[in-house]
Amino acid sequence: LVKLAGFLLTSLAAWYLGYFFAALIPKEIITASIADLQDIGKKPVLRAPVPKRQKCDHWSPCSPGNYAYRILSGGGRAKLAKICFEDELLISEEKGNVGRGINIAIVNYKTGKVKSTEFFDMWGGDHSEEMMTFIQNAPEGSLLLMVTHDDGSSRLKNDAKKLVEELGSKEIWNMKFRSSWAFLAAKGFKLPDNIQKEKINHSDKTKNRYNGWPAEIQIEGCIPRDLI
Repeated sequence: LVKLAGFLLTSLAAWYLGYFFAALIPKEIITASIADLQDIGKKPVLRAPVPKRQKCDHWSPCSPGNYAYRILSGGGRAKLAKICFEDELLISEEKGNVGRGINIAIVNYKTGKVKSTEFFDMWGGDHSEEMMTFIQNAPEGSLLLMVTHDDGSSRLKNDAKKLVEELGSKEIWNMKFRSSWAFLAAKGFKLPDNIQKEKINHSDKTKNRYNGWPAEIQIEGCIPRDLI
């Protein structure tokens, strides 16, 4: 009986003290404390931030005062070439202006806007002189972005190769049947030495991903806007 009486007395005292302090402490504090205790058992959900997409799908952004470019050659029959400049597709399957042969986009360097695009089929016809005229008509202060899809060499004449060489190409004379080739040139000014300007591939290094055709290649980078 003594123990029972002591237990009841202690319980009554605890209840009274709890009631007393509850009356003194604001309700908002009590509610927040209960919520904090409920959150203790919850595991935090960690979510990696979604990476920000960069211009022309670069891995890292170009610094302010630079143009972004990406030139991707074709791969096999179905994977068509693409030319992107400042996050705008200048030549692509989506735009419906890419074709077999050598694809060329001319961009006004000062404005960064495309002036004209064209492709020249070097397998199905004699378009070498047309390509020369297209390049020669590009105004001074132009960027020329060139890329192949399928074959760009079979009917490419030497005078056209010489013209592209004068723009700075080191690989135009090495182009073979269905070589993958990408090239960036400037007319009337000089591009920096430390940016990607040209790449070529003659063989399928992907174990016949494209049934013996050379695998696609790409060049990309950032061009300063204050070269002229």
